[in-house]
Amino acid sequence: MSAGRVGAVLGAALARAGHEVVAVSAVSDASLRRAEELLPAVPVRPPDEVADAADLVVLAVPDDVLPGLVRGLVATGSLRSGQIVLHTCGAHGVAPLEPAAELGVLTLALHPAMTFTGRAEDVERLATACAAVTAPDDEAAWNVGEVLALELGAEPVRVPEHARRLYHAALSHGANHLITLVNECADLLRAAGIEIPDRVMAPVLSASLDNALRFGDRGLTGPVSRGDVGTVRAHLGSLQESAPEMVAGYAAMARRTADRAEQAGLLDARSATEVHEVLDEEQR
Repeated sequence: MSAGRVGAVLGAALARAGHEVVAVSAVSDASLRRAEELLPAVPVRPPDEVADAADLVVLAVPDDVLPGLVRGLVATGSLRSGQIVLHTCGAHGVAPLEPAAELGVLTLALHPAMTFTGRAEDVERLATACAAVTAPDDEAAWNVGEVLALELGAEPVRVPEHARRLYHAALSHGANHLITLVNECADLLRAAGIEIPDRVMAPVLSASLDNALRFGDRGLTGPVSRGDVGTVRAHLGSLQESAPEMVAGYAAMARRTADRAEQAGLLDARSATEVHEVLDEEQR
């Protein structure tokens, strides 16, 4: 396994569960530090030597790197029948591991649904996370993946091969874009003269997230869900003046909010149309 933010944490979690971590791959200074902190006394070796020494090989690498790494490990004879090889990429199922599967390796995709800092606290945070497990069409393989997820401390969730990219798009859309949205909100509050935007935002955003998780679209509030087109128009005007680069994003999310509010029965069809008309005016 690598000593990146994910690999080092999973290695520490597996070690805590009783697995012996025989070797780790680390190249950058940051990876070497993580290996020293989270996997002390574990030998640092090249990837092919790590794979050759292990019965369970964890490939914690970026999505685009994975297929080439697997082909390389196969070409160097570093993988063998009877091993378990899993990767942690969210967007991939087991397809990129097919060259290893042809050797008789049991292949798995196991993606912890959380963000990683690469620090010790991440090991504890695994206990609050789910792990998306994808396995070949073999119940025994699925069971192995679920057991490994439980040993990490996470709750296993089965994601079929064909749905893997959609699963990852969902999490990226929510987690990654949420950070962008929150930081843009903070920028606007600073522009409005508020020196501590995090203090102002935290209660509102925390309540919104709680409402969304508990009530779904019925938790929507605000001018769009009420059909208050005058306020929406005023928002667009203020954004156009102070932060024109944010207008398109506001309008796109407002359109989706109007559609979902209408579908949830919070906004009548006429009001939804009026909201869309105001948003369309700004785009002309």
